[in-house]
Amino acid sequence: MPAAYDTYDYPAYWEGRDYEHKAELIAIKAFLTKIPKINKVVEIGAGFGRITPTYFYRASKIILTDPASRLLSLAKKKFKNKKVHFLQAKVEKLSKKIKRNSVDLVIMIRVLHHINDLEKALSVISKILKKDGYFILEFANKSHFKARLHEFFKGNFTFPFEIFPIDIRSKKFSNKKTLPFLNYHPDTIFETLKAKGFKIVEIRSVSNIRSTFLKKHLPCDMLLFLEKYSQPILARFKFGPSIFILAKYFKD
Repeated sequence: MPAAYDTYDYPAYWEGRDYEHKAELIAIKAFLTKIPKINKVVEIGAGFGRITPTYFYRASKIILTDPASRLLSLAKKKFKNKKVHFLQAKVEKLSKKIKRNSVDLVIMIRVLHHINDLEKALSVISKILKKDGYFILEFANKSHFKARLHEFFKGNFTFPFEIFPIDIRSKKFSNKKTLPFLNYHPDTIFETLKAKGFKIVEIRSVSNIRSTFLKKHLPCDMLLFLEKYSQPILARFKFGPSIFILAKYFKD
């Protein structure tokens, strides 16, 4: 049975989204400077290898995982180096396919919004990570600034404290067998990471200037300059639509 992204042109989605793509790379590169040594990396939901070049030089072994065979085929054409391996699997199956306590760094970008069981996913990741291994996680932020502002003017003054995730699929798709698209509250993510044995090293707010108007009228380089310096500052306010976390695993 084909995975959802086998029938979706994901590379085409990124056409015209240079700002969003490079904003994510800024966060990942900043996190990589805080990790002293990396041997083995597992990228979950790697797709066609969009962000793989960012950390390629740091690792001696890379495992790209994704449920979609079509996307992994595109990644195989892109990365023919012997240190890159490919694994078609869902997050839930990884602890059965990857040796436990063997991974120095797990990266999971733009995946969590498709996962209903947050605790199970983080449990799997904790099983494959070495003690003192690192985890780079991205999630769609339910409580971003625009959402808070929108709910405020609707009269929903408790919105910032509503910790349950929301599924933002359009109503016409919500009853069909489509992937969920969950926006998580940051506090839920922080607390669940802590409960699973992770300590947060750094948080970044990403895609802070994601505006059609600004992208149309300002050069991408200017937007990225502002993005680079705003990420750690705006993280304090959980500002952006996307939150990036660098966490370290401590429990056995």
